[in-house]
Amino acid sequence: MPTQIDQFTKTRFSADTQDGHTISHDVYTRGHGPSVVIIQELPGIGQSTLRLADKLVDKGFEVVMPHLFGPIGKIQVGRNLLRVFCLRKEFSLFEKNKSSPIVDWLKALCRSIRDSNATHNPTAPQGIGVIGMCLTGNFAISLMADDSVLAAVSSQPSMPFNAPSALHLSDADIAEIKINIDRNEPMKVYRFEGDWMCKASKFKRLNSSFNKDRERLQFRTLPGKHHSVLTQDFVDEAGHPTHDALLEVIEYFGRSLRTELETA
Repeated sequence: MPTQIDQFTKTRFSADTQDGHTISHDVYTRGHGPSVVIIQELPGIGQSTLRLADKLVDKGFEVVMPHLFGPIGKIQVGRNLLRVFCLRKEFSLFEKNKSSPIVDWLKALCRSIRDSNATHNPTAPQGIGVIGMCLTGNFAISLMADDSVLAAVSSQPSMPFNAPSALHLSDADIAEIKINIDRNEPMKVYRFEGDWMCKASKFKRLNSSFNKDRERLQFRTLPGKHHSVLTQDFVDEAGHPTHDALLEVIEYFGRSLRTELETA
């Protein structure tokens, strides 16, 4: 059984979006070391997400998990989709060429974590890492536009839901993301080969948008018809493609956040 949410430290974080709305959500933190924000996927912060948090904490990271919707500890895909539909001021599920307002809140959260780390530890990394999955996979890409984010992993990015080949990013977003990636190193993007929500056309569009002149996004396509690479469909067995993907993610964050971590 993974570490349950009552073993995390709970705080409340509020920030304004560019359109003038104030967003507030609970944030759960556990561990010590370079900070990695795990942005929950549509099914919620279930046991598989808590297990992912454990994996990162055990490797020497601090995990920060914003609670954006739904109950904690169990999966509710259908009900959570309805909840997200009701959060129109935060999520734009079908928006093309534009990020959701919640990205403004997430950027503010990332800056707050970075600044707090620097205040309490002058030798802390100059930024943090981010993981986004499914509904929030696109958000991880968007967050690379902010200089508080040094490394990001996008797993099965699926928005906008009604346009598999479109991007949930504006041209201005893409330009800013390119600049920040060029300062650091390419980010990681994952999907399963047969994923019906995150199709090959999504990777093709991302590749044409970011990698024309140099590699900024490193794509990994895993065999199978599953969806959640790092959580619900993760298999904790050496040599399994999802296990190898997680080891790659851990090594990537360790290198990008400039810290010495236990060998995976």
